[in-house]
Amino acid sequence: MAVVLITGANRGIGLELARQYAAEGWRVHACCRRPAEASDLVAALKGHDGLVHALDVTDGAAIAALREALDNEAIDVLINNAGVIGGERQDFGAVDYEAWERTLRTNVLGPYRVSEALADLVGASERRVIANVSSLMGSIADNGSGGDYIYRSSKTALNMVSVNLARELAGQAITVLALHPGWVRTDMGGADAPVTPRESAQGLRRVIAGATLDRSGSFTNYDGRPLPW
Repeated sequence: MAVVLITGANRGIGLELARQYAAEGWRVHACCRRPAEASDLVAALKGHDGLVHALDVTDGAAIAALREALDNEAIDVLINNAGVIGGERQDFGAVDYEAWERTLRTNVLGPYRVSEALADLVGASERRVIANVSSLMGSIADNGSGGDYIYRSSKTALNMVSVNLARELAGQAITVLALHPGWVRTDMGGADAPVTPRESAQGLRRVIAGATLDRSGSFTNYDGRPLPW
């Protein structure tokens, strides 16, 4: 049985990924900060082979506890989805520096720490994929407007982490992807976003399913299009 672990699985894209993988018969390890409040996630996994884990990706002790709870189970696909938008004060002259630091801890250090802790489990699996949910807003080449310093910089940094991981883990035949989920109609993306969580998750799953080692370290849209750094 294929196994997937998803962080930030209690809502939005993460919840939809958990729902779809479970429906396809995967064993799902779904992680979120407060499982007691994740009623939609619990409902999505009901009747399927799924477990909900408490995980704050900024907490090293929580990551270590998750690693112990997994008990050396091989992880075919690790999806680092947990992330934050960074708050409202993100423009030049009005940046919230504390929010910037919190965002970097969640969006950059979090995926790295989870990947570092679980890389051996991914390497022991059949599929061997780490997928980091990034954003086109992290693209330097695509940035024509400026602004959004906090969110943009965190996703640019995550892209570099993804490339580094791809290089470091190549010897274990682990494929590492940086993925843009699209502008998605979630609490983070807002009601005007054109892409539904279902469409985004379906696209992300197709890209992950088609991942090969020669594509490791790539930056890809949810519809499979390569994106500029």
